[in-house]
Amino acid sequence: MKLNVAQKLIKDHLVEGEMEPGKEIGLKIDQTLTQDATGTMVMLELEAMGVDRAQTEASAQYVDHNLIQDDYRNADDHLFLRSAANRFGLYFSRPGNGVSHPVHMQRLARPGRTLLGSDSHTCANGCMGMLAMGAGGIDVAMAIAGEPYYVKMPQVWGVKLTGKLPDWVSAKDVILEMLRRHDVKGGVGKIIEYYGPGLKDLSAMDRHVIANMGAELGATATVFPSDKEVKRYMKSQGREDEWMELKADRGAKYDIDEEIDLSSLEPLIAKPSSPGNVVPISEVAGEPIYQSYIGSSANPGYRDFAIAAEIVKGKSIAEGLSFDINPTSRQLLTKMVEEGHIASLLGSGARLHQAGCNGCIGMGQAPASGRNSLRTTPRNFPGRSGTKEDSVFLCSPEVAAASALTGVITDPRTLDMKCPKIKEPENRNLEAEQAMLEAPSSETDGVKVELEKGPNINSIPQMDPLEDKFEVPVLLKMGDNVSTDEILAGGSRVLPFRSNLQKISTFTFEIIDDQYYEKSMNMKDESGHVVVAGNNYGQGSSREHAALAPRYLGLKAVLVKDFARIHLQNLINFGILPIQFANEEDYEKIEQGDVLVFDDIREKVQNSKEFDITVKDKNETIRVFHELTDRHLDILLAGGVINWIKDKQESEV
Repeated sequence: MKLNVAQKLIKDHLVEGEMEPGKEIGLKIDQTLTQDATGTMVMLELEAMGVDRAQTEASAQYVDHNLIQDDYRNADDHLFLRSAANRFGLYFSRPGNGVSHPVHMQRLARPGRTLLGSDSHTCANGCMGMLAMGAGGIDVAMAIAGEPYYVKMPQVWGVKLTGKLPDWVSAKDVILEMLRRHDVKGGVGKIIEYYGPGLKDLSAMDRHVIANMGAELGATATVFPSDKEVKRYMKSQGREDEWMELKADRGAKYDIDEEIDLSSLEPLIAKPSSPGNVVPISEVAGEPIYQSYIGSSANPGYRDFAIAAEIVKGKSIAEGLSFDINPTSRQLLTKMVEEGHIASLLGSGARLHQAGCNGCIGMGQAPASGRNSLRTTPRNFPGRSGTKEDSVFLCSPEVAAASALTGVITDPRTLDMKCPKIKEPENRNLEAEQAMLEAPSSETDGVKVELEKGPNINSIPQMDPLEDKFEVPVLLKMGDNVSTDEILAGGSRVLPFRSNLQKISTFTFEIIDDQYYEKSMNMKDESGHVVVAGNNYGQGSSREHAALAPRYLGLKAVLVKDFARIHLQNLINFGILPIQFANEEDYEKIEQGDVLVFDDIREKVQNSKEFDITVKDKNETIRVFHELTDRHLDILLAGGVINWIKDKQESEV
């Protein structure tokens, strides 16, 4: 059988199941990635499960999200994460070394490998010929412990690239074109594989840009072949010996076929407040902006910053505008300094921030209220920027830089200059770069390493098994595309409590209903509650706190039209019943405040994919269904993965 790249990667790592779309498969995981916003919980989960040492080829803990140290909490967590890396045998990327995804690409990514990360943009490393996927933290903890990762076998969506990108059009416009065509649900249940003659002019980092925002399409992963360009990139990182070729067999087929002529593309922009709200820049040109922002894992390459520097070189940005430069790695920042690009940016009036995620997740650089912000970040969900009533547009670095000069959204093709041509310089000090990514301790008995826990780090509380009967009020009824940012916000107010479940839960659903916490606490010990929503519930970030915090507050079940992939798994992992409307019109029959009655649930979910619940005092019956596998059911009935693991360990004694 002739195989495409995605199928080869899956076949080489398949440990359970069959490669039939829609069927659950188990995959061996070679590498893992955790970042500090999700990693502290992963480390606590490893401790709770009694794991001794990472069983992967390479696992890395990055500190890139919570870099602002305005009190002891983030600093304490950094110490905790470093001690946990030593305890469990992980690489540790120090604060200021950069965003996890490009740093992993530089130092650890290898063609032919699988990578699982507790960050939804882990898919970015698919640019290296890897099967790279985002997942909830506890799934990553399981992978570190040597367990397979389970996912439904995706369809493989082949996107043939032809032609060559015109001047002023770049890789960001390729993925925005995909979002313009297919919106934020278009990739659900699919791996997107790019191939074709158009690849020869896309650098490894261009491919990173495209692969990164596969998460915004809802895709399981994005895959590129490992070719001469990947080899060139790895040579630039001093790792050419780790390269291997990986390409589709001649005559390989795809479940879905599509083509993009790169030469036909134009500058695109995603309007507030969804990455799928994409239009040609001509539709919004001239709108005033307060902020122009360059950086994030969605545009992390040298070219992305250098072209912006060349555009503004010798010029001044518009009056009253904040031009924010967020370097994505120390390696990049060093190159930019050496080549004079930082001087050009600062000379124009730009503001330089430390290497990390920063404003992409609301950790600083929040825009002014009621003003437009232009960003090269991957997401513009409501409130994600750190400003509750924000207005964020997503664009390429060319658009961001051109607009910084004019103070309005600007098509860079209208600038009175030629499009700069960027040539990436050689890396000059790789030894220093390697020192910032501390290698795992050689201590094989990690138990001897003491975890450094500050006062803000609390253990995960015990979760009860799924009850057989409960009557619960609908505390919230929501619409479509509710994101994990709306379920539990990021930003500098919230993320410092990522290791403190009791405190972080106070922010749950505050963007949607600022009374949710108080209402849920009033009924937590009595009945608990349920929430109802429409399509694509839980899109966006992989943060498992968006399931764990509501569970802590008494959430028993979530009833929706359909779920986003990672959040669905997170709900199961923490023992929350995820069910869907069998008839979508029944969504209209339920109102906020209604009480839903669940009878004999443990028996029903095991014996049938469909069953009925009732709306108390309304004489209404709602038909619901679930898509849980037998393994999911075991986890759910136990009350979550941690209980399930403990039960397994006890049964094996």
